[in-house]
Amino acid sequence: MRCSLLALGALAASAIAAPSGKYVLHEKRDHTPQGWWKTAELQATDRMPMKIALTQSNMDKLEDYLMEVSHPTSEKYGQHWTAKQVADTFAPSKETVDTVRDWLVSSGIEPERISQSQSLGWLNLEVSVAEAEALLKTKYHKYVHKTGQPHVSCSEYHVPEHVRQHVDFITPTVHFDAKLSPPKDDVNPKIKRSAPTAASGTNVSPGKAKAIGSPGSASLPKLGAADIDIFGFGADLSTCDEFIVPDCLRALYDIPPVLTSNPKNSYGIVEYTPQAFLQTDLDLFFANFSKFQVQKTPIFDSIDGGVDQTTDQSFDYNGESDLDLEYAMTLVNPIKVTLYQTGDLVEGASFNNFLDAIDGSYCTFDGGDDPTQDAVYPDPYPGGYKGPENCGGFAATKVISTSYAYNEADLTPFYEMRQCNEYAKLGMLGTTFLYSSGDYGVAGNGGQCIDPTTGQYNNGTYGKFNPSFPGTCPYILSVGATQIKPGASVTQPEEACETVIFSGGGFSNVFPMPSYQAAAVQEFFTNHPPPYGSDRYNNSRMTRGFPDVSANGANYVIAIDGSFSLVFGTSASSPTFGSVLTIVNEARADIGKGSIGFVNPALYAHPYVLNDITSGGNMGCGTPGFTATQGWDPVTGLGTPNTLKLIELFLLLP
Repeated sequence: MRCSLLALGALAASAIAAPSGKYVLHEKRDHTPQGWWKTAELQATDRMPMKIALTQSNMDKLEDYLMEVSHPTSEKYGQHWTAKQVADTFAPSKETVDTVRDWLVSSGIEPERISQSQSLGWLNLEVSVAEAEALLKTKYHKYVHKTGQPHVSCSEYHVPEHVRQHVDFITPTVHFDAKLSPPKDDVNPKIKRSAPTAASGTNVSPGKAKAIGSPGSASLPKLGAADIDIFGFGADLSTCDEFIVPDCLRALYDIPPVLTSNPKNSYGIVEYTPQAFLQTDLDLFFANFSKFQVQKTPIFDSIDGGVDQTTDQSFDYNGESDLDLEYAMTLVNPIKVTLYQTGDLVEGASFNNFLDAIDGSYCTFDGGDDPTQDAVYPDPYPGGYKGPENCGGFAATKVISTSYAYNEADLTPFYEMRQCNEYAKLGMLGTTFLYSSGDYGVAGNGGQCIDPTTGQYNNGTYGKFNPSFPGTCPYILSVGATQIKPGASVTQPEEACETVIFSGGGFSNVFPMPSYQAAAVQEFFTNHPPPYGSDRYNNSRMTRGFPDVSANGANYVIAIDGSFSLVFGTSASSPTFGSVLTIVNEARADIGKGSIGFVNPALYAHPYVLNDITSGGNMGCGTPGFTATQGWDPVTGLGTPNTLKLIELFLLLP
């Protein structure tokens, strides 16, 4: 949401009709955000733009619609929707639009002053202060930020009782979402229906979301041995337990040669500035492991000023992007890989900023992005991207892998549910989203756990388990990590990763258990009940379990800053599993079938297409964590991919 400031003028006030009906409180702000001061009442004749966010339709049917096109037993399997179908289905109903419009007209607003946004989710109008105060039974004041920035707000407002269910919120009212001028240290507060509180019950820190690509971020891969000698690697598979190269993954997961590049197929990797790849690193890797790809580059999509920066070069800046692209591009070659480079060097970007770019309707859906967490463009700071925010304009590839993640407790449930619903909508369009599940077992990024008394993060030696997000969103494929057992061969079963990193997994504190995984998760609880109570994790047996699947995440050989190093993390697992699904899509495209889209229901219904992992654990928070067992478990999910079985299954589906 981008709320315009008051346009002060000396125009005469319009005649105000007395609205009828009982009024009820719609939103209330408990306090003035830090850094703002109330100064003066506004003149009745001053004019300002007003935006009314309308209640969306059919959100209660979202999962049903997604399952219709995603569950393998559905008659509509694979019949993915168009973007227009999605927009029309979830647009406000005619009843909602008419009810709100009639209220405005009956209150003295001429019909020609009311317009509906292109996204259909807003009614826009210009009103005098007197009209606004009469409409909303409130009093407006001018507020000034410590930087001198002005803003218009009220402390609460009301709407007619019969209108309330049709209005999400109205701006400008209680929200503080104005883009502030430098200095950059100023926080841009935005108050929604309640104070920004995480699932743990504590206040949410601003800026977490858009800092996801910052050097040292705990969700980035972990560096192992550096400057290693790779002579002889790939000549045979005898060293795969110590050094993972592409041929090891091909052997582990029965990945066949890719012989075609169907124009209807596509694979995307998302990176967040300042994380960047070095072409010299790609070429060094290709020269040793995929010779025909030397000098090949990904398709580069720059979102919100995204740049492949080369000023800062080190593992903290290049490790993630080099890892993702070297393995994704090699495993799916000759299929082209799209790099979504998101955010400028100053403001950064969040997952929401990326989603805005591939679905313009998301920019305004459910109130739009949160400027306390998401990057706001144009960026007013020196060196920032001065262009408009990218709302649409970029096509979503058929498979999209992201190797970054937050703690679920970093963000508000509202923020997470809004984003999760967007993954469902994009799944209805036929896109598969994969996210890494985390590298700290049952703990959160950096090994943080949640203090059971205060709800704050602690040093990770005790406390409640700290699940990741979007891994807990039921509409993405969450990918955990495995490893080849020390001394074992690629033909032997893997185990949960316990070298340098531990596969992230557990149970959500926000999202209910989706129907597609209910049987598998209940079987886990019945046959392998964890030895922990509610003081450790959400043991209600009614919430989303993660990860869904896993892939190797240990000892990856990558070219980084001119030499070879080993890296560890679910950051490696996600693009590897995404590559497998891209190859499955290629097989379907070659016989004229569409993409697999939201893949979770099919995998849970046919777990035999995955290699079950039955040993290892994901320790954290001073506990052994959970244990990998037969069937689904909150360490490795359903297991690792068997590509040939996956292809066979999905070729049989419509």
